Amino acid sequence: MTRERAVEWVSPLLTAVNWTVLGYVVVLDLAMLLLVVTGARRLVANRRWTGAQGLDQVFASPLTPAVSILVPAHDEEAGILDMLSAALSQRYPAYEVIVVDDGSTDRTFELMAEKYQLAPVTARPTATTQVDGAVLSVHRAGTGDPLTVVRKVSVGRRSDALNAAINLARHPLICMIDADSLLEPEGLLKVARAFVEDPVNVVGAGGSIRPANGALTDRGAVIEPRLSPRWTVRIQAVEYLRSFLLSRTSWAQADAMLIISGAFGMFRRDLVVEVGGLDPLSLAEDAELVVTLQEYLRREGRPHKMVFVPETVCWTEVPETWAVLGKQRRRWSQGLAQLLWKNKRMIGNPRYGAIGVLAMPFYLVFELLGPVVELVGLLSVVVSAALGILDLGTAAVMVGFALAVGTLLAVTVVAVEEFVFHRYRRGRELAALLAAGILENVGFRQVHSWFRLRGLAAALMRREPVWTAMPRTGFTTAEPDALAPSR
Repeated sequence: MTRERAVEWVSPLLTAVNWTVLGYVVVLDLAMLLLVVTGARRLVANRRWTGAQGLDQVFASPLTPAVSILVPAHDEEAGILDMLSAALSQRYPAYEVIVVDDGSTDRTFELMAEKYQLAPVTARPTATTQVDGAVLSVHRAGTGDPLTVVRKVSVGRRSDALNAAINLARHPLICMIDADSLLEPEGLLKVARAFVEDPVNVVGAGGSIRPANGALTDRGAVIEPRLSPRWTVRIQAVEYLRSFLLSRTSWAQADAMLIISGAFGMFRRDLVVEVGGLDPLSLAEDAELVVTLQEYLRREGRPHKMVFVPETVCWTEVPETWAVLGKQRRRWSQGLAQLLWKNKRMIGNPRYGAIGVLAMPFYLVFELLGPVVELVGLLSVVVSAALGILDLGTAAVMVGFALAVGTLLAVTVVAVEEFVFHRYRRGRELAALLAAGILENVGFRQVHSWFRLRGLAAALMRREPVWTAMPRTGFTTAEPDALAPSR
């Protein structure tokens, strides 16, 4: 076959692929824009809403359930004391903190033992969820703080550490927090209010998460939110505002919450124990728990509701390097593939309501398969250019549309941040957020797709799930001058 005949045969196919990918990108970006705008409208409309009960009433109410804060920790010496300081300073009527030292090889346990005068005690289990790593010892704080520390053998799974904590939790609600996270002083109170106001239906609640990298902290409290100078972190800040705040606000409004982040989520303990705790083999154990609870309760015909509390903020350390970011996103993608495959009967099934008809198809088509479509589109453009049949007009439309929608999304996200929350006080930080939102579409999005594609490939090859801990740099401690009151 001559080159001319080959080009003549391939040209219609490549054109069809290019237009199909363009249509996919258009639908994806419009769907994201709809989620963001809907979430933004909800936040703006409710920015002065205080709920049926104010926080003072929730704090004083005898009906406010006690909370067990569960913290899995592996090699967390860089920030464990700051995290505990924040957790033990919560404005909440009754709570406990259970840290599971999951086979740390650094000074995580030693730092806790020294500061809180840990002493060994006899474990008194309250549940028997599956734990594969042997529990070595249980310790209680001698300082009077409501702190329990469990030491166990690590099996490389975060869910195993959390199940060990669930087995010792004593309170009706459990709140799961990462060891590299700082919860704001009224964080528990804000998210627990959902359970107080609707104790029959609410079974799980999540709050918004923001990157702590670059923020000034003092003894576990974020005293001045600041953006990191690293562009990888700045782009993630935009991602978190768009996906962990605005999009989840929209999904919750549609009663289609698929994910409550493992960095900060609260659940009814009795139901978590009833479904057997967290899946020990899942890389997406947070989303797996949310889906499992909803599937189980719907099958049982019992009332249930997952809610999102946008004003609650948990500050968490995010990856600063491409290598660490790649490991995290590959794990997320592999975990999502596991989740969707395990619960494939729910996808598109009206029996499971909005989560089956809306959320799961969205995550399958746009989140899981998105990298595949983008790769096909890129290869199609490269082959078209090599054969000299690239339609420059089509290519310009695809790039221009992606940049236009990306810019619109960035402007919306920054506008909501400024109008509703106003966390970043300096104008140059808002400008940096806007720039990061635009730059996300040029380079970051393509590399991110590669990471996600590798995660999908790992899931298809049935590679054994392995939880890889992220290297910690710790939080930025404010200088004494920054803490002094202004005159």
